[in-house]
Amino acid sequence: QVQLVESGGGLVQAGGSLRLSCVASERTFSAYIMAWFRQAPGKEREFVAHISRSGGTTDYAESVKGRFTISRDNAKNTVYLQMNSLKPEDTAVYFCAADRDSSSWYYKSGYDYWGQGTQVTVSS
Repeated sequence: QVQLVESGGGLVQAGGSLRLSCVASERTFSAYIMAWFRQAPGKEREFVAHISRSGGTTDYAESVKGRFTISRDNAKNTVYLQMNSLKPEDTAVYFCAADRDSSSWYYKSGYDYWGQGTQVTVSS
């Protein structure tokens, strides 16, 4: 059972930056693809970014492309989400997710393991 713990959320003004971290309990962390999703109040949980096991491949939602960067450090069992040029519409609870199977990386149903989430609030 993989346990994921996110941190780094908070309140920031529009145009600012935050870096989210997600630490995994799993010793074979490098065997898992990782992703970030977010959920705003009253909305469905949506895909934000994905990273392959080695970190060599990344994918982003169109709404964050060019502003957010996902990365991972397999030696530290940690995945990061660097968020720059934040906008009020980025306000949401951000969740990291993990799975061994990479076939459905875009869909929340493709991930078996989830963190508890961290709140990001961007003020205008």
